[in-house]
Amino acid sequence: MPVIHPSQAVVHEIHGARFVSYATPLSGSRELCAWRGEIPAGTKAPVHTVSREEIFHLLSGELLITLDGHTERITAGDTVIINPGATFGVENPTQETAISWVTTSIGLTAELADGSVLTPPWAN
Repeated sequence: MPVIHPSQAVVHEIHGARFVSYATPLSGSRELCAWRGEIPAGTKAPVHTVSREEIFHLLSGELLITLDGHTERITAGDTVIINPGATFGVENPTQETAISWVTTSIGLTAELADGSVLTPPWAN
């Protein structure tokens, strides 16, 4: 039975945020990836278009989420469904780090506004 303990999670940092990866093919997952996102106060991540569906659940804090040009404030307990091909942005305008849990299928890529493509290791 694969059990991933916190000490075994792999930490990635990009665009001012931390992605603490628990489930990937490297940890034994065959279909899904899952990670904890840590979005520090004042962080504004670049808008990107995702290739696969993501389920974004906010565990603590508040965020401004922009999905296909529509911005909404979310708070702890809210879940955002991000469909493939959606343009997604995250901003933390508060004074505290927001913590999220995100799940997607293996193979997610993200295309940034400049056309560059990110293949995040926490989702592949």
